[in-house]
Amino acid sequence: MKVLVAVKRVVDYNVKVRVKADQSGVDLTNVKMSMNPFCEIAVEEAVRLKEKGIATEIVAVSIGPKTAQEQLRTAMALGADRGILVETDEQLGSLAVAKILAKVAAEEQPQILMMGKQSIDTDNNQTTQMLAALTGYAQGTFASELTVAGDKATVKREIDGGLQTVELKLPAVISADLRLNEPRYAKLPDIMKAKKKPLDTKTPADYGVDTASKVKTLKVEPPAERAAGIKVGSVEELVNKLKNEAKVV
Repeated sequence: MKVLVAVKRVVDYNVKVRVKADQSGVDLTNVKMSMNPFCEIAVEEAVRLKEKGIATEIVAVSIGPKTAQEQLRTAMALGADRGILVETDEQLGSLAVAKILAKVAAEEQPQILMMGKQSIDTDNNQTTQMLAALTGYAQGTFASELTVAGDKATVKREIDGGLQTVELKLPAVISADLRLNEPRYAKLPDIMKAKKKPLDTKTPADYGVDTASKVKTLKVEPPAERAAGIKVGSVEELVNKLKNEAKVV
């Protein structure tokens, strides 16, 4: 069984994001980048499937600049067998990413397509659903538990009302939620071995995908600064301020 795992290069979650002076986007100058946390969970789940003897090959794929090789090497250090970088300096939308991944899937023919439920930069939560529609694969989004047996996968999904369990016929697209697992740390020997694992470089044009965006970013602004809090001396004073100043009561 082949598992294809999509990983994305994003600003590290520990970094305080800065907006460019012209408000055209986020300032990435000298900013630490890392693998999207939800993608890390997806990679970990794929590696666990291989350790159980269910998966035989794990292929990591990333769409982004040349520097995204770093995140692919990280995925290979964690256990992926090889990587594919679809190199582009464009800021791609969810649909363009889904179209490229669909082409990669058609070429690689994986039984499971694993990915994070969303990225922490654009925060769209769209690519998984679009990819399932484009490929015609079954989909199991927001997975908090995954069991694979034969040609079927059972996914426990996190939904607004609690949990939902669905059975999918493979091939399937599955997106990892936060509670699916806890990713491991890459060991130094595995990091060294990852440098020798095969990594192919492609472009969107190689897959015949038009990446022109239909959406234009007009302005990016930081959130408003929060006002300092105050202490109140009694419940009556608190209620008075909530009612007459904050006007939320």
